Amino acid sequence: MFNFFKKNTAASIQHLPVTIDMHSHILPGIDDGSPDVETSLVLVRGLYDLGIRKCIATPHIIGDLYRNTNETIEPALATLQKALLAADIPMQVTAAAEYMLDDYFMELLQQPQPLRTLHKNLLLTEIPYTSEPVNLPEIVFHIITNGYQPVLAHPERYFYFHHHFKGYHKLKDLGFILQVNLLSLAGYYGKNAAEAARYLLDKGLAQLVGTDLHHGRHLSAFQSQKI
Repeated sequence: MFNFFKKNTAASIQHLPVTIDMHSHILPGIDDGSPDVETSLVLVRGLYDLGIRKCIATPHIIGDLYRNTNETIEPALATLQKALLAADIPMQVTAAAEYMLDDYFMELLQQPQPLRTLHKNLLLTEIPYTSEPVNLPEIVFHIITNGYQPVLAHPERYFYFHHHFKGYHKLKDLGFILQVNLLSLAGYYGKNAAEAARYLLDKGLAQLVGTDLHHGRHLSAFQSQKI
């Protein structure tokens, strides 16, 4: 498991409690994150100034919106890495993906090509914001039997858990590793998400945190908040 809570010993000011960001949308032009390489450079430089030293980019893979593949992710990653080198920003950047657990994901899971993981078999996933999938136990079963460990992104933001926190325990029992967005702790997504995020951490239910950085507004919020 990554040590995402390792303190930074670099000379720069430490604002974030991690040095590895395992959830961001900084690759240019392939999802609802950075639209171009210039924006990506601004976002990555901002993360570097906040103490991050490694970014794992996690572009969305959603059946009806962003059908990203290695053929879209790898060129975007290479473009960003080249631009970082030219701009003398010493950030290490790799790329996994954030998979929506939809019908398209189930198709991908059956393909021989491996899915893009955070580290070894850790697979970043998300579920709809509108309602909890009724077949979630079945989906998780298929993920695990295919050799992956599912990581659920930002469970504190799914409003249908806000009035029954026992749902978070159920997610853990299903086999998810839970990942909290750092901005949730600062109240960026509202009071309910902040309370849920604190509950997940206080109860030891969440093992991972990430920025889920998409755009300059997120970066500005990090720069103005103490997490």
